[in-house]
Parts: sequence; structure tokens; C-alpha cells
Amino acid sequence: MTPPASHMWGRRGSTPVIRVRGRSQRRFSIAALCCYKPGERSRLICRPKRHTGHKNGGRKSFAWTGYRGLLIAAHHQLDGPIVLIWDSLNVRKDRRMRAFIDAQDWIAGYHLPPYAPGLNPVEGIWSVLRRTTQANTASTNPDHLIRRLQHGLRQIQHRGDIIDGCLTGTGLTPTTPHLQPQ
Repeated sequence: MTPPASHMWGRRGSTPVIRVRGRSQRRFSIAALCCYKPGERSRLICRPKRHTGHKNGGRKSFAWTGYRGLLIAAHHQLDGPIVLIWDSLNVRKDRRMRAFIDAQDWIAGYHLPPYAPGLNPVEGIWSVLRRTTQANTASTNPDHLIRRLQHGLRQIQHRGDIIDGCLTGTGLTPTTPHLQPQ
């Protein structure tokens, strides 16, 4: 992850240059759910995953089983039904994922239109994360990066107002009517 820069300075008339050593081929993914329930504090449920062996043909992202595990954990943590609204990433439209969702009576799944990141509150979470705990940070090793990511996500998890703001930024509300199943 190339470190985002939030503040920098340079001599007048010269462009500041940020040097980053090397490019790592290690991969990390984070799956997250923004959870909203009228009358309750908004929540962020997330799972970071470090991918090993992707250079040898292994996965470079979450498999459908990773998302299934996240949904099961969210169901146990929230102790209630889930109305799932997510983007159209291929793995989320996988036939096995659809079969899992269809087999559960506690989950209803809907997909956002293609190319609509502005309707996804989780995109706001990534933006906040990049502008706060990840800004001006060059990780020294993969463990340092994952610790910084977990620290930043924990900070956001305890701030329901930030999670609410990410929903507000989409223009949606927890009671948006007329959802069409996909």
C-alpha cells in the first residue's frame, strides 16, 4: 500500500517528492459491513485477511467462504436478521454465495447497481481510514501495516457518528423503501 500523504511541505517553487522503498507483493484484504438499525448505535464489522501464497497461484482476495464467515459472525454479533446491500463484486454474485444467502431465513441480499461506489457506505470507511490512521505512514513490514489497519478500524468501530456519516454521504437512509431483490 503506497502511503497516502495528508500534509507535506516543500520549498516554494519546487514540487515535494515522497520516496517509497520497493513495492511489496504481499496482499491484504479487508471485508467490512456497515450495520445500521434505527434506534441503535451503528456498527462496523470487519475482517482483515493476509493472503499468503498468492504468487504461486493462490487467491489475491476474499473467497466466497470468507464473506460467508463474515456474515455468520455478523449474524451472531447483531443477534438479528440482516438485510445485506452490497456492490456487484463477482465473488459476491457467485452461485455458491447466492445459494448460501437463499438458504438462510435471517438474511436478505440486494446488490447495488454496477459502478455505484457513491451508494456504498463502506467506501466512506476506506476514505476515512486513508485520511486518518494511514495518512503519512510508511509501513516498515507487513505486520506493521496490518497493526495500523486494525488500529484504525478499531477507532472507527467505536465512533458510530462516523459510520452514520458514511451512510449520510450516500444519500440513503436505514428506511429507504422499494428495494428490489437481485
